[in-house]
Amino acid sequence: MINPFLKLDSASRREFVKRTAQTALGVSVLSHFDRAFGAAAPVERGVGGKAKACIYLYMSGGMSHIDTWDPKTGATKGAKDSVKSSSMELGGYMTNMSKVSDQISVIRSMNSKTGVHEAGNYVMHTGYDPRGTIVHPTLGSWAQHFLGRSHKTLPSSVTINGGVGAGAGFFPPALAPVPITNPESGLQNSKPEVGDTEFKKRVALMNEFDSKFRDKYKSSDVKAYTEFYDETMNLLTSKDLEAFSLTQEDAATRDKYGKNSFGQGCLLARRLVQKGVRFIEVQLGGWDMHNYIDDAMTKTGTVMDTAFAALISDLKSHGLLDSTLIVMGSEFGRTPTINENSGRDHYPKVYSTVFAGGGVKGGYVHGSSDKEGREVADKQVTVQDFIATVGAAMGLPISEVVMSPSGRPFTVGDKGKAVTDIFA
Repeated sequence: MINPFLKLDSASRREFVKRTAQTALGVSVLSHFDRAFGAAAPVERGVGGKAKACIYLYMSGGMSHIDTWDPKTGATKGAKDSVKSSSMELGGYMTNMSKVSDQISVIRSMNSKTGVHEAGNYVMHTGYDPRGTIVHPTLGSWAQHFLGRSHKTLPSSVTINGGVGAGAGFFPPALAPVPITNPESGLQNSKPEVGDTEFKKRVALMNEFDSKFRDKYKSSDVKAYTEFYDETMNLLTSKDLEAFSLTQEDAATRDKYGKNSFGQGCLLARRLVQKGVRFIEVQLGGWDMHNYIDDAMTKTGTVMDTAFAALISDLKSHGLLDSTLIVMGSEFGRTPTINENSGRDHYPKVYSTVFAGGGVKGGYVHGSSDKEGREVADKQVTVQDFIATVGAAMGLPISEVVMSPSGRPFTVGDKGKAVTDIFA
């Protein structure tokens, strides 16, 4: 009789293992940590980047460039007057960021081809336009493919408060990021739902059932199935899981970031970087400000401003800023002209992104928009260039061609050119 398990493709086998583990062992986080199903072995770091880790602050909904990083005067100005520092001028809601502007580089000449949320989100995470025939990897998966795992037990890539959903793309599922839906709850379902004694009995029983199968079918997939449980045991007994617990931080530190999901997500990102997680995305929604943008910016903009500034200063105080790249992006900007509902609409023609740490210049502005923030005036940067810049900062070989399982060639950022001017 032919065993149906052997007919499954890699993704189906992974789902089978996940469901088996959840039922038998009482844990559901296991499948995020296997090296199984084709994860690449570590390779030598690429040349050009000093960032050992990256924190991607993603502003979901379309962040207004005029109200944040590219303030204007005249008819298109924001409701608040801009704030000025010794290095640059920022939107009036960026009061905390203006105090650390000497630590950041702002690209004010971003340009995208899409003003649609789903497509904009996708391209700002992968560097590729969405296609029905293939799913492209996100940056954390690219990094693990080229550099291998960043930690023996903890994941190499994590998303906090949501994510784009592309994940590992055409890479093996083992390279997908681990989702943290709530930073306060940390890594859920990482502990057995049964007692220690019962858990060990279940593991022993499963090993007994599996032993003959493993001896008979010595394929790479079966070997990966076995390694999966070995690594799960290491994870469940690892003290490194404490990295996901915000309760170990003092009240003053937590308050500094802001007692909200984005602020606490940024704090969690710092903790994960300390433990060796390579790529963390923290998402903040609420930027689709078609109505009453001043009210929306007062709320959402203040949350971002507080947490971003706290993250920079906290990483610096821990001696981690030079080795950690912080990057902020959004799917597009918003219209310079205020609409009839006192808001701004989707606008991909020009917008801004921000870089800090990881070998990036401080107090630097790259490119510009025109007087009213309607067009790129100087040094246009595409989304592909943006993705390539992040990859270069992390030391990835951005021009190296990787073939997908379907035999198609891809690179980090779809042949984009890194904006090297932002690097010190």
